[in-house]
Amino acid sequence: MDARTTDFSAVRTAMQRYVDQEIIPGVSWAVLRGRELVDQQCVGFADREANTALRPDHIFRAFSNTKIFVTCAIMLLVEEGRIGLDDRIETFLPQLGNRTVLKQGATSLADVEPAKSPITIRQLLTHTSGLSYGIFDPGTVLFKGYNEARVLNPLTPLADMIDKLADLPLSYHPGTAWEYSVATDMLGRIVEVVSGQSLDAFLKARIFDVLGMTDTGFYVPEAQQGRLVALYTGADVLDPMKPGLTRADDLPFPQAYRRPFPRLSGGGGLVSTLPDMLALARALQPGSDALLKPETLRQMMTNQLPAGQTIRFANLGPIPGKGFGLGGAVTFAPTPFDPPNSTGEFQWGGLAGTHWWICPQANTAGVLMTQRYMGFWNPFFFEFKRLAYQAVGG
Repeated sequence: MDARTTDFSAVRTAMQRYVDQEIIPGVSWAVLRGRELVDQQCVGFADREANTALRPDHIFRAFSNTKIFVTCAIMLLVEEGRIGLDDRIETFLPQLGNRTVLKQGATSLADVEPAKSPITIRQLLTHTSGLSYGIFDPGTVLFKGYNEARVLNPLTPLADMIDKLADLPLSYHPGTAWEYSVATDMLGRIVEVVSGQSLDAFLKARIFDVLGMTDTGFYVPEAQQGRLVALYTGADVLDPMKPGLTRADDLPFPQAYRRPFPRLSGGGGLVSTLPDMLALARALQPGSDALLKPETLRQMMTNQLPAGQTIRFANLGPIPGKGFGLGGAVTFAPTPFDPPNSTGEFQWGGLAGTHWWICPQANTAGVLMTQRYMGFWNPFFFEFKRLAYQAVGG
C-alpha cells in the first residue's frame, strides 16, 4: 500500500476560483497515481440557471475526447491484422486515391498539383494527412471549400463525408506538416468498412461494454437528458479570462447530442461521464492489457512527428514542445505552462473543455471535464494540471 497522502485542497481552491469568476460553470476531475484513484471532485454547477451542483454521474459532450476512442478502435483492428498503420487509405476508401494538393498561395480550389504520395492510416492518426477541418482557419480557400461542401453536415452519414472529401484538395502534401483535421472522422468510416459494423455498434461492443462504460454514446437517451451538463460560451473568444458565461446548449447545431443524427462523428460525436472516461484512462495506462496490448499503448504514446516539428493551430500558432502520437499529443519538452515533470505525457481534449492525460514518467493519469465552448487548453486547465501533478508527487 502507498501510505503517502495527497492533498488536493490547492486544486479545489483554484478551480473554485474559476467558477466564482465565471470563467467556467463547473468542473469535475479524477486523478490517478499509478492505478490508484487519489482524488475525485466536482466543483460548481452542471446548470447555473437551475442551480444544479455538478455530480460524478453528470453527462458531458466529449467533443474531441471522442478521437481517442476511434484511435483505440483502429488499433484493435491493427492488432488483429485487418489494418496496417502504413496502408494507403484508398485500400479501404477507393475514392480517396490520386489526391491533389493546393499549391502554395492558391487563390482557388482549382489551383492544385498532384499529391507526391498517398495518405496512410498512420498519417490520419497523427493529423499529418493534408486534410483540414474547415473550422479553425476562416478566410482560407480550403475553409470556404469545406464549408460549401458541408463536409461536417450532421444530417448525412460518414460515407457522404468521404464522397465530399474526394472532390476537395489537400492543404499540404501527406506527411509534410501537422494540421488538426477531419482525419479521425475518416478513421471512423474506415472502422465501419473494415468491421462491417456501424461505428456506434463497434465502439459499444469492443470498447464501452468491455470497460463497463454505461453512459458513453453518440447521444443522451431522452430518459437521461436531465443528467446532461449545460453548455456555455465565454464572454470573449479571444480572452479566455474575461468573466461571463452565456448558455449555449444548441452548439454546434440544434439538438446536438440530444437525439441520434445520421453522422456518427468519430472526431467529436460522443457524450461521456467522469467514471466512463476514468475507465478509459485506466485501460490506457502503460502495461495494461484491458483493451489493447502494452506494446500498442507504447506505440500510441510515442511521438510520431519528425524532429523539429510540433503541432500547431491556425489560431494559436505552433505549440512548443508538443509532438503527436497515435491519437493524442505527446509532450517532449514541457513549457512553463506545463507541469515540469510532464515529459512523455500523452493527452488530448475537446472543444468544450474535456481533457484526459496519461504520463508514465510522472506515474499519473486523469480526466478533467467542464462545458465551456472553446475550453480546450484554457488557463484553468494549465493551472489544474500543474497543481494536480504537484499533489500526486513523484
